[in-house]
Amino acid sequence: TDAEVSTRKKTFAELQTERLDQAERTVLIKFPSKLNEKKLLQYLSSHGNVKSHFFFENRGISALIEFSEKSSIASLQDAVGIPGASEHHVVPFKSRLFTFTLKNPVSQRVEETPLQLSPQCHIPVKDLIQKLCLADSISSQMYILLNEYQLTEENIKLRFLACSLVRDFARAYFPDCTVKPFGSSVNTFGKLGSDVDMFLDFYDTGKHATKMKKGPFEMEYQMKRLPSERLATQRILSVIGDCLDSFGPGCSNVQKILNARCPLVKFSHQPTGFQCDLSVSNSIAIRSSELLYIYGCLDSRVRALVFTIRCWARVHGLTNSAPGTWITNFSLTMMVMFFLQKRSPPIIPTLDQLKELADEKDKHVIGGYDCSFVSDLRKIKPTKNTETLDVLLGEFFEYFGNFDFRKNSINLRKGKEVNKPESSPLYIWNPFEQDLNISKNVNQPQLEKFIAMARESAWILQKEDKTQQMINKEPWGLAAILIPFGKSNSSRMKNRMKGIGSETIKSLLDSLKLNSANSQQKAMGK
Repeated sequence: TDAEVSTRKKTFAELQTERLDQAERTVLIKFPSKLNEKKLLQYLSSHGNVKSHFFFENRGISALIEFSEKSSIASLQDAVGIPGASEHHVVPFKSRLFTFTLKNPVSQRVEETPLQLSPQCHIPVKDLIQKLCLADSISSQMYILLNEYQLTEENIKLRFLACSLVRDFARAYFPDCTVKPFGSSVNTFGKLGSDVDMFLDFYDTGKHATKMKKGPFEMEYQMKRLPSERLATQRILSVIGDCLDSFGPGCSNVQKILNARCPLVKFSHQPTGFQCDLSVSNSIAIRSSELLYIYGCLDSRVRALVFTIRCWARVHGLTNSAPGTWITNFSLTMMVMFFLQKRSPPIIPTLDQLKELADEKDKHVIGGYDCSFVSDLRKIKPTKNTETLDVLLGEFFEYFGNFDFRKNSINLRKGKEVNKPESSPLYIWNPFEQDLNISKNVNQPQLEKFIAMARESAWILQKEDKTQQMINKEPWGLAAILIPFGKSNSSRMKNRMKGIGSETIKSLLDSLKLNSANSQQKAMGK
């Protein structure tokens, strides 16, 4: 029942369905000039009940309006006109994006309460550091960071609306397709301002299979056949990309990247302000999103630690939004999950343990890979681990600062270090496609930089005298490791370097020697 669902944690699929449904009842309105909230809601109510709404800043003010009934949108669309084609000719595609301007703005000079705007991006790190210094423990600092960076309810609605608007386009060709977000928009680890990854889905296989069993005939559609699934994907994305480019209101900078391992179309969606990546259904990516969703829901420390480590890595240049030899956010997140599986007692279960809890409806085999795991959060026993985030943060840096990356790999299925199957500097098993390393792109210098930064951070957190730093109004705790090292105060930096054991220096030198030996070998090998 609905009441039962609302009291327990929703499953990933339930939440997605609910949000997609919400998005279908939603419109987006842009206001070039001042607007009166009361008047707006009064007018919109004449088309049906407004269930929720919020305002945000995006080249002027915009409003997201969610109606209770889908029919209200049709009623509103009937009342909306087509823009006058004075200097531009318009493409007559009617979407759920509107512009409202007051007819008699002069008479509206009433004292208006200022609109409450919902922020769609997070505060800069320097402002964050000031907020962190006012907290009373590292745990509170980490929750402050989480609250500043995580996606808001409003931002999530906007992401699902962007998908829903792209779906309206794709339906011109594929009337029953859906467009769903995956990755950081839905896995509980998304940061305000991050891109929206979305995919086109054509089949609701489960619902269909039961109907096909009935009747005396084997029945199927006649469809165009192509030599490979990849070619079909490329053709579909090519056409939909052109369509968005030519006719999509507010779709700009459309780039078709069809020869990538996973073909996609990149574009800017100006009405919502998102950068979007559209690909065709990728079941394994959805399973990864759901797995992270489960881990994020199990314990509040999981998300606080992931957001903190990601922010830390960005500040120190360990991650980068451009592709390259850096550690990705996904790899970092997996490293945090692995660390939490290794605590005693563990804070989150291994993937094998989640698989053991799976029932029939949780069984998923995709392209020969077993991607089954439990979806009902109630079946997972809560952890008995009571360590604070203060402890976990220091221990994370300690653990990976001393991890034997030369010999060991990170395996979330088993929750333990496993010998590396091949010699990539950093080896993290893809949780589902077991023969892939998700951090294959990371080179030795980047890994060494990560280790050095982790050791430096562990050292700062251990050596620190919080009370003294608070009296001196110096950044402490989390704030102290979110300042690029070497920039804060060179004499303090020198002192820190004294404190770093000769061990660290020795192992850095060793790894540099190792590295140059490796490159010599490679050079000779060529």
